[in-house]
Amino acid sequence: ADYARKGIARGRSNVVLQYADGILFVAENPSKALHKISEVYDRIAFAAVGRYNEFENLRVAGVRLADLTGYTYDRRDVTGRTIANAYAQTLGAIFSGAGEKPYEVEIVVAEVGDTAEGDTIYRCTYDGSVADEHSFVAMGGQAEHVTGLLRERYREGAPLSEALHVAVGALSQQPGGEVRQLGAEQLEVATLDRNRTRRAFRRLIGAQLEAVLANGAPPDDNSGSFPRISRQRVISPRSRRTSSPSAGWPPIAFSSWLAKTEMVDSGV
Repeated sequence: ADYARKGIARGRSNVVLQYADGILFVAENPSKALHKISEVYDRIAFAAVGRYNEFENLRVAGVRLADLTGYTYDRRDVTGRTIANAYAQTLGAIFSGAGEKPYEVEIVVAEVGDTAEGDTIYRCTYDGSVADEHSFVAMGGQAEHVTGLLRERYREGAPLSEALHVAVGALSQQPGGEVRQLGAEQLEVATLDRNRTRRAFRRLIGAQLEAVLANGAPPDDNSGSFPRISRQRVISPRSRRTSSPSAGWPPIAFSSWLAKTEMVDSGV
């Protein structure tokens, strides 16, 4: 446990918080290729801190679980809780397994709803614990300090620009009071926007991110170009079933796939 905590503490912090139109993800991450924030499914996203290779394996497994569930049953059966439960079961099995070191990761799975009340944010820790968070959550080496700052500054229903400034301010202030300057090139920012049709995930990069940091709205990205999908369930031959799918991928199958992926990555 101490080994995993120390590994996570070495990572830069991430912040996930609700804003007026959805959920905002902010991470201190200068890399343009190794993402700490990613899309999982239509209205679900993933954020993580810790060892990149470990949480990337989990991310890929979550995407495949979501795709398989949506294809086999119905897209509405893919929920943030399903993904979070699968992650928690897998991390718990690894943590309690003999002869296997725990993953040095902390994960947030968030799903945007049709209204703010329908938004869900789940936090999964290295030992398989899962918690339902509200309004905001911070992860990483300075999580407690960042959480304290968010508690003082966060306002429910804030617009995107205000929420982003609150998040960046919390990440940039050190425990001793020193404030670092975090520019757009040092940040990874994304949103789950409930106003977008079908795919709610959107990255803010370049001019878009700079515009929001300057207290403005991001330039239009033609988010209305996707056709609106009816929320009514459409029954197709492959989606007919006599009972609802389980709360998540059976943990044995999920863990087995993950173990095979690690063996391939390590050259075994």
